[in-house]
Amino acid sequence: MTAAISVAFFEELASAGYAKLSLEAVAKRAGAGKAAIYRRWSSKMDMTLALISNVVANTPEPLDSGTVRADLLAFLTEAAEALRHPLPSKIIPDLLAESGRNPELEQALLAAVRDPRRARATHILQRAIERGELPADLDLDLAHDLLAGPLYWRLAVAHTPTAPDYLERLTDKLLAALAA
Repeated sequence: MTAAISVAFFEELASAGYAKLSLEAVAKRAGAGKAAIYRRWSSKMDMTLALISNVVANTPEPLDSGTVRADLLAFLTEAAEALRHPLPSKIIPDLLAESGRNPELEQALLAAVRDPRRARATHILQRAIERGELPADLDLDLAHDLLAGPLYWRLAVAHTPTAPDYLERLTDKLLAALAA
């Protein structure tokens, strides 16, 4: 039943948005009773954080391919797949907008989503520094912004399609910027 509830939650979140999301609507969509929901989560905030954290926690750690280029390309490919997926492509911008109005949600999402994702990126960048592929004085905060910004802007904000070689070209440009 938990899997059905999880699927129903993400479908409802994508459809209604966080502001209009209700646990009752999730229960109905899942074909479950409200009690099944409230036994697990006491509020939509609890449900949102638990289920999103579970998705993030089940994202595999990036493999060490041996080169920063291949590692970054894999990192960007994973992000692009998430941003192109029908559910996250609606959920992510909605949650970001809602977090601007809801400081508690904002802090929880930073801890549940941003921080683990940044940790994975830091791991990739640190390995590259250790291998001598990136400078030892790399500004990690700026590097994180460069890794996240262009792809998110293109796919989630501008909704612009990408050419088949877009991620390859983006990786090369990011590497040039990071190495400078």
